[in-house]
Amino acid sequence: MSYIPITINRQALTIMGVPFPNLEILESTAEAIGSNMYEGFQPTKKSIEIIRDYCLGKMTFSQLATIAREKSYE
Repeated sequence: MSYIPITINRQALTIMGVPFPNLEILESTAEAIGSNMYEGFQPTKKSIEIIRDYCLGKMTFSQLATIAREKSYE
């Protein structure tokens, strides 16, 4: 598995085209994604939306863990 960089646009507040409400949430999401990419995680648009929603408090850690276990982020 090779490293594939993700597109982050801080001016438009997007990661791989996924919109964010502010720079703080974009940065924290980018950090979480980057940390996991070192472990082999390859983000998709859907997975970025899920991580963003978790950072925004729209889902619980339990819900996030269920999605991760079921690999329904692909």
